[in-house]
Amino acid sequence: MPSIHVCPLSKIEAVVHATGARSLVTLLSAGTQVTRPQLIARERHLHLVVSDIIEAMDGEILPGEHHVRDLVAFAGTWDRKAPMLVHCFAGVSRSTAAAFISACVLVPEASEHDLARRLRQASHTATPNRRLVALADDHLGRRGRMVDAIAAIGTGASCFEGVEFELPLH
Repeated sequence: MPSIHVCPLSKIEAVVHATGARSLVTLLSAGTQVTRPQLIARERHLHLVVSDIIEAMDGEILPGEHHVRDLVAFAGTWDRKAPMLVHCFAGVSRSTAAAFISACVLVPEASEHDLARRLRQASHTATPNRRLVALADDHLGRRGRMVDAIAAIGTGASCFEGVEFELPLH
């Protein structure tokens, strides 16, 4: 079963080629440019314009319910024939939250704590955006289990940019 890969913006082209990913989720702040790799069809690229914040700030885009709704819908349409790549600017916060949320959607029978542990095992720097996780928890009716699971793995190691990793779904 194909899995979800996560990386920073600087590595998307290389990771698409290395993994054979055919679906792409981009989470970037307004004004940050991204070029969709040619191997990714336009309809298989979800581009969410959202800042990496957890509280409202002037000039920034706070993660909202519509971002989560779009992500959940996109993940639900993934055919799993080829990997999905999720990225943000650094590959640490927004993208790891989106990967965790997608895993919760795609493997609903798995415990949120198990999926969060898999995330931590795959990446020592993953620090999922808590607001995105909380919004998804509410949207998916998980009654705080997603929030608790991410809190349980704690903050990842400090870094400028995360490294590419794979989040297994099985």
